[in-house]
Amino acid sequence: MTLLRFVNLALLILFPVSWFTPLARAGLLPFFNLDEISVISGVLSLWEKDVLLALLVAFFAMVAPVVKTLALAAVQFRLLKARALPLIEIIGKLAMADVFLIAIYVMMAKGIGVGRIEIGWGLYFFTALVLVSMAVTHMSKSRS
Repeated sequence: MTLLRFVNLALLILFPVSWFTPLARAGLLPFFNLDEISVISGVLSLWEKDVLLALLVAFFAMVAPVVKTLALAAVQFRLLKARALPLIEIIGKLAMADVFLIAIYVMMAKGIGVGRIEIGWGLYFFTALVLVSMAVTHMSKSRS
Protein backbone atom coordinates (compact mmCIF):
# COMPACT_ATOMS: atom_id res chain seq x y z
CA MET A 1 0.00 0.00 0.00
CA THR A 2 2.94 2.34 0.61
CA LEU A 3 4.01 2.10 -3.04
CA LEU A 4 0.47 2.87 -4.20
CA ARG A 5 0.40 5.93 -1.95
CA PHE A 6 3.74 7.11 -3.32
CA VAL A 7 2.68 6.64 -6.95
CA ASN A 8 -0.62 8.40 -6.31
CA LEU A 9 1.07 11.36 -4.63
CA ALA A 10 3.63 11.52 -7.47
CA LEU A 11 0.69 12.02 -9.84
CA LEU A 12 -0.07 15.29 -8.03
CA ILE A 13 3.26 16.56 -9.36
CA LEU A 14 3.21 14.82 -12.74
CA PHE A 15 -0.27 15.89 -13.84
CA PRO A 16 0.58 19.62 -13.70
CA VAL A 17 3.85 18.89 -15.55
CA SER A 18 1.83 17.17 -18.29
CA TRP A 19 -0.25 20.32 -18.81
CA PHE A 20 2.81 22.04 -20.29
CA THR A 21 4.05 19.18 -22.49
CA PRO A 22 3.38 19.27 -26.25
CA LEU A 23 0.25 17.27 -27.06
CA ALA A 24 0.56 18.01 -30.76
CA ARG A 25 2.36 20.16 -33.28
CA ALA A 26 -0.03 21.77 -35.70
CA GLY A 27 -0.39 24.41 -38.33
CA LEU A 28 -3.44 26.12 -39.81
CA LEU A 29 -6.03 24.72 -37.40
CA PRO A 30 -8.99 27.02 -36.77
CA PHE A 31 -8.51 27.39 -33.02
CA PHE A 32 -4.76 26.95 -32.67
CA ASN A 33 -2.48 29.35 -34.47
CA LEU A 34 0.61 28.00 -32.75
CA ASP A 35 3.22 25.38 -33.43
CA GLU A 36 2.94 23.28 -30.29
CA ILE A 37 -0.29 22.68 -28.44
CA SER A 38 -0.22 21.88 -24.74
CA VAL A 39 -3.17 21.66 -22.38
CA ILE A 40 -2.38 25.15 -21.07
CA SER A 41 -1.86 26.77 -24.48
CA GLY A 42 -4.92 24.98 -25.83
CA VAL A 43 -7.17 26.16 -23.00
CA LEU A 44 -5.86 29.73 -23.35
CA SER A 45 -6.38 29.69 -27.10
CA LEU A 46 -9.87 28.18 -26.76
CA TRP A 47 -10.76 30.78 -24.12
CA GLU A 48 -10.54 33.48 -26.77
CA LYS A 49 -12.85 31.60 -29.18
CA ASP A 50 -15.15 29.36 -27.14
CA VAL A 51 -15.27 29.78 -23.36
CA LEU A 52 -17.53 26.75 -22.78
CA LEU A 53 -15.21 24.42 -24.68
CA ALA A 54 -12.22 25.90 -22.84
CA LEU A 55 -13.92 25.20 -19.51
CA LEU A 56 -14.76 21.63 -20.56
CA VAL A 57 -11.20 20.90 -21.64
CA ALA A 58 -9.83 22.48 -18.45
CA PHE A 59 -12.20 20.35 -16.38
CA PHE A 60 -11.36 17.08 -18.14
CA ALA A 61 -7.62 17.68 -18.41
CA MET A 62 -6.86 19.56 -15.21
CA VAL A 63 -9.58 19.45 -12.57
CA ALA A 64 -10.81 15.84 -12.86
CA PRO A 65 -7.37 14.17 -12.59
CA VAL A 66 -6.30 16.28 -9.61
CA VAL A 67 -9.63 15.88 -7.76
CA LYS A 68 -9.51 12.14 -8.39
CA THR A 69 -5.91 11.87 -7.16
CA LEU A 70 -6.64 13.90 -4.02
CA ALA A 71 -9.76 11.85 -3.27
CA LEU A 72 -7.82 8.61 -3.68
CA ALA A 73 -5.11 9.93 -1.37
CA ALA A 74 -7.82 10.70 1.19
CA VAL A 75 -8.99 7.06 0.98
CA GLN A 76 -5.42 5.74 1.16
CA PHE A 77 -4.69 7.80 4.28
CA ARG A 78 -8.06 6.83 5.79
CA LEU A 79 -9.45 10.37 5.69
CA LEU A 80 -12.26 9.15 3.43
CA LYS A 81 -14.06 5.80 3.55
CA ALA A 82 -13.38 3.14 0.91
CA ARG A 83 -17.06 3.42 -0.10
CA ALA A 84 -16.00 6.48 -2.11
CA LEU A 85 -13.85 4.40 -4.51
CA PRO A 86 -16.60 3.80 -7.13
CA LEU A 87 -17.15 7.57 -7.39
CA ILE A 88 -13.39 8.12 -7.57
CA GLU A 89 -13.23 5.67 -10.48
CA ILE A 90 -15.90 7.64 -12.34
CA ILE A 91 -13.95 10.86 -11.85
CA GLY A 92 -10.88 9.09 -13.24
CA LYS A 93 -12.78 8.07 -16.35
CA LEU A 94 -13.71 11.72 -16.92
CA ALA A 95 -9.99 12.49 -17.12
CA MET A 96 -9.63 9.88 -19.85
CA ALA A 97 -12.35 11.64 -21.83
CA ASP A 98 -9.88 14.43 -22.57
CA VAL A 99 -7.55 12.00 -24.31
CA PHE A 100 -10.40 10.83 -26.52
CA LEU A 101 -11.39 14.42 -27.34
CA ILE A 102 -7.85 15.17 -28.48
CA ALA A 103 -7.77 12.01 -30.58
CA ILE A 104 -11.06 12.96 -32.24
CA TYR A 105 -9.76 16.46 -33.04
CA VAL A 106 -6.59 14.99 -34.53
CA MET A 107 -8.60 12.59 -36.69
CA MET A 108 -10.93 15.39 -37.85
CA ALA A 109 -8.02 17.64 -38.74
CA LYS A 110 -6.28 14.88 -40.68
CA GLY A 111 -9.52 13.79 -42.34
CA ILE A 112 -10.39 17.20 -43.75
CA GLY A 113 -6.81 17.85 -44.77
CA VAL A 114 -6.44 21.17 -42.99
CA GLY A 115 -2.77 21.81 -42.43
CA ARG A 116 -0.51 19.32 -40.77
CA ILE A 117 -0.79 17.77 -37.34
CA GLU A 118 1.62 15.51 -35.50
CA ILE A 119 1.10 13.91 -32.11
CA GLY A 120 3.49 15.20 -29.46
CA TRP A 121 5.06 13.16 -26.70
CA GLY A 122 2.94 14.98 -24.14
CA LEU A 123 -0.21 13.20 -25.32
CA TYR A 124 1.42 9.84 -24.59
CA PHE A 125 2.69 11.18 -21.25
CA PHE A 126 -0.75 12.47 -20.21
CA THR A 127 -2.41 9.24 -21.37
CA ALA A 128 0.09 7.18 -19.38
CA LEU A 129 -0.57 9.25 -16.27
CA VAL A 130 -4.32 8.75 -16.59
CA LEU A 131 -3.86 4.99 -17.08
CA VAL A 132 -1.46 4.75 -14.10
CA SER A 133 -3.98 6.69 -12.03
CA MET A 134 -6.75 4.30 -13.04
CA ALA A 135 -4.53 1.30 -12.19
CA VAL A 136 -3.65 2.73 -8.76
CA THR A 137 -7.34 3.25 -8.05
CA HIS A 138 -8.14 -0.31 -9.12
CA MET A 139 -5.34 -1.77 -6.98
CA SER A 140 -6.36 0.39 -4.01
CA LYS A 141 -9.92 -0.82 -4.39
CA SER A 142 -8.87 -4.47 -4.31
CA ARG A 143 -6.75 -3.89 -1.18
CA SER A 144 -9.37 -2.04 0.84
